[in-house]
Amino acid sequence: MIALAAGKMLCAGPMLCTVSAAYARPDTRAMTCEQTQTLIKSDRAVVLSTGADTYDRFVRQFGNECDWPEVPVSTTVPTKDGECRVYRCEEPINLPD
Repeated sequence: MIALAAGKMLCAGPMLCTVSAAYARPDTRAMTCEQTQTLIKSDRAVVLSTGADTYDRFVRQFGNECDWPEVPVSTTVPTKDGECRVYRCEEPINLPD
């Protein structure tokens, strides 16, 4: 019984590695600005790589993808054709009354 379970776990290991590689984050630097914006709009919210060791979650400008009290805030990401304006969730700046 133990040998059978161990064998199944060994077989599952390579499959898990393959699956995780298939779900790697898209990299904005490999896409055009239009492709990046279209991906965000179609998925509503998506985690994208923006550099070798950087990534963030980007959302549509108008939607409910941000958790309260966060709101979509404009930022830029690098793309194949230059800087691209996108939105990510941030807490709004508190202005004095």
